[in-house]
Amino acid sequence: MFVEFKEITKRFAGVTALDGVSFSIERGECHALIGENGAGKSTCGKLLAGIHRSDGGVLVIDGQERKFNSPADARAAGIGMVHQELAFCPDLTVAENLCMGNYSRRWGFLIDRADMEARSRKLLGDIGVSIDVRRNMRTLSTAQEQLVQIAAAVGTGARILIFDEPTSSLAEPDAVNLFGLIDRLKSRGVTMIYVSHRMAEIFRLCDRVTVLRDGKYVGTLGKSEATPDAVVRMMIGRSLDAYFPHHLDKPAGKSILSVSNFSSPGRFRDVSFEVKEGEIVGFAGLVGAGRSEIAKAIFGLDGQATGELAVLGAPLKIGNVRKAMRRGIALVPEDRKRQGLVLMMGGRKNFSLAMLSRFRRFGMLDQNAERKLARTFFEKLRVKTPTLETPVAGLSGGNQQKVALAKWLGRNAKLLIVDEPTRGVDIGAKAAIHGLIDELAGQGIGIMLISSELPELLNLSSRILVMREGRLVGELKRQDATQDRVLRMMAGVAESTAA
Repeated sequence: MFVEFKEITKRFAGVTALDGVSFSIERGECHALIGENGAGKSTCGKLLAGIHRSDGGVLVIDGQERKFNSPADARAAGIGMVHQELAFCPDLTVAENLCMGNYSRRWGFLIDRADMEARSRKLLGDIGVSIDVRRNMRTLSTAQEQLVQIAAAVGTGARILIFDEPTSSLAEPDAVNLFGLIDRLKSRGVTMIYVSHRMAEIFRLCDRVTVLRDGKYVGTLGKSEATPDAVVRMMIGRSLDAYFPHHLDKPAGKSILSVSNFSSPGRFRDVSFEVKEGEIVGFAGLVGAGRSEIAKAIFGLDGQATGELAVLGAPLKIGNVRKAMRRGIALVPEDRKRQGLVLMMGGRKNFSLAMLSRFRRFGMLDQNAERKLARTFFEKLRVKTPTLETPVAGLSGGNQQKVALAKWLGRNAKLLIVDEPTRGVDIGAKAAIHGLIDELAGQGIGIMLISSELPELLNLSSRILVMREGRLVGELKRQDATQDRVLRMMAGVAESTAA
């Protein structure tokens, strides 16, 4: 075996993340690590990448016992990682980030920007991506940041690559390009660990599947044994059938949100649609299509947006977040770390941020009522946290996402905008979130659902609106929407006329 985890143990602040975990990976294989949030998947990857150090056990690579004291040690040993949580210098350019630690120089002291930009274009080109490398990182979408990170990891020429939820914010075409890249890397003998909650990706890419549960090793399945039901039963001990809710099409009520001739320079233009009571309106589109930008503008975060907005028939001033919230609009943003959470605050405080007035009693905060409601929603979403006061920075990515969602579900919203609600969330939690979204629609709340997962859109939406290059290019009723039709509309490809 090429990589071996032997009785690995890792603890964090009283929580055992890995408890005597042992499994092995063959040279040149793509090996899946799967399990619910908190199972220990990302921790395994970070131990191998030198980000964490184990508290017990042995890591063996190519027959040699290894102990990495830093990510630099791991990189020197030929190990690279694509992280689930993106980390860049936001005020530096794409090129400066991609060449970090290895800046090109002329005459030994001047930075050679032309060479850095050329190298960066090649790194991005190698994974089939075209991004202006002179742009600052903070101007990129989350999906574009993820592509830059993939390019950075692959560009190191590592012999072992760890992919931690690499497609969590990628649209279908970008994900397909990544799959082709992984196939090419495998043909060159690169060994890969692939962490993902998306079953279709696991079975498409991986040679074997290792399942973890609550920090313990459950088992490893070969490709022929690894059926979705078998894997899920190992993960959480019950059948796959109960996981995916089925949104019941009910007659839609009156219009909650009306959007007319909505435009924002360089983001989207001439967009018109409405969302009715009890309706889930899905938004599909490629990276940069304008879906998230429209969501932010409706919530009041775009001062340049123009057009007309109305809530329950009454005009809503554009560009004012407080007024949008008062009128019953809530937004669960795509980027939980920068826009959805205060990372150093506890789960209880994050939960109540959007509704502090609800807990105010005679000018004081009723912490008992706050704690009770937070606990109720954390249990519904199966948030794994040592206590309600634990800083959310210490939670797994999936649990952070669930806290960000709970914050808005606890507020009595008329319109809920959810942008990538299940990004980085495990199957069990995804089912709970789907069920809650479905339940809220059943209560008469209007929902805008933005997702890069087409099965999620097709399963939950009453109808689907398709965006391309900042414009609304089509609408599909639930009964007419198929993955092929949506993809063709997203890409601007005519439907096949073949029988």
